[in-house]
Parts: sequence; C-alpha cells; structure tokens
Amino acid sequence: MGGVTAGAGSASRDPGLQPERTRLAWRRTTLSAAVATVLALKAALHGGPSAAGVLTGAVCCALWLAFLGVAHSRVRALTTALRPPALAPRQATAAVLCALALAVCAVVLVL
Repeated sequence: MGGVTAGAGSASRDPGLQPERTRLAWRRTTLSAAVATVLALKAALHGGPSAAGVLTGAVCCALWLAFLGVAHSRVRALTTALRPPALAPRQATAAVLCALALAVCAVVLVL
C-alpha cells in the first residue's frame, strides 16, 4: 500500500499543496475585501460627501487595512515555513471581526 501511513501527529507529514491553496485563498479573500471597500467608498460618497459617509468610508478603509495586516502575516507564515503553524486564535478572531464589521458597514451604507 503506497502513500503516507504515519499517524496524524507524525513529523514526516507531507502537506502537499495545502499551504499553497490556503495562501491563495487568503489572497482571494483580501482582494474581495478590497473590492468591497472600494464599492463601500463609492456608495458612501455617492451624491456628494457627507459627514456620515466619510466616517463610514474611513471605518471601512481602516477595517480593510486591519484585515490586510492579518492576511499578510498569515500568507508570510505559509510562504516561509516548511510546515506552517496553525492560525492563532487571536488572528482568526481579528479576521472574523474585521469581516463582520465590514458587513455591518455595508448594511449601514445600504440603509
């Protein structure tokens, strides 16, 4: 029988292309967030700038930059390590909170 027969905790585990796929997924998600932020800015400034629109646009940009920081550190970890470490709970929480906050900003802009 061919293939890897070692247990799940084995140090000789070959991750294959999984880190590459995960790195590309982080890149796609970052790009999607960038597009959403640009569309949010367009919606916020449609019809002329208002204080609420500028504030919401600035919050969207700040959230996107925070998400970009989390994603960049994860992509770097996936690129530099032979066996990348698991995503830290703090980073996962930050990514989820940024995504949720961007969704709230989108709802505020639509209403």
